[in-house]
Amino acid sequence: MEEEIISSHEPLARRLEQLRAQAAADRAQAALDRRRAARDRAQAAVERAQLDAELATAHLDGLTGAYRREMGDLMLSNEIARARRAGGHFVVAYVDVDRLKKINDRDGHAAGDHVLKTVVQTLRSSLRSFDPIVRYGGDEFVCGLGTIGTEEAERRFDAVRKALQEGSITISVGLASLQVDETREQLVARADAALLEAKRKPLH
Repeated sequence: MEEEIISSHEPLARRLEQLRAQAAADRAQAALDRRRAARDRAQAAVERAQLDAELATAHLDGLTGAYRREMGDLMLSNEIARARRAGGHFVVAYVDVDRLKKINDRDGHAAGDHVLKTVVQTLRSSLRSFDPIVRYGGDEFVCGLGTIGTEEAERRFDAVRKALQEGSITISVGLASLQVDETREQLVARADAALLEAKRKPLH
């Protein structure tokens, strides 16, 4: 009789053992799935960060780090709209690197590239972090300065000139202050005209 009772419990014991084994396997699989999910999330985060970095740099000039013209024009338009809403000042500076072609011809394009990068670095250090610096052409940059008038802008660019002259680099600058109902294109055109006038001076 005792042997019969033991025998009758054997299928139940095996079933319990199978269930325990299955539960252990399920737990192991769940742990593996969690690790895979964590790895996938980490990889997705890396890819998102890479994409964000690519999008951020897509709007920047590869050599100087200044904004490309398309993005720069958009930023200037936004700054102009902000200045109008606030009833404040907005000044555009049109900057030309003097004699860049001569530097390229005489010293090579690497030297010219160094000059361009130095100009942008100096602009960044002398202007405010939120003042857009836009590469408009090979040797031309446009900067937007909000909340300040022309006199203060002139002082800031005098500081830029002095800093660059220490490295034997010179720039010409034309300034224009936003007028009522003036478009971005008109404002930039006036700054460009002021630049041309500045380049006619004996220094140039």
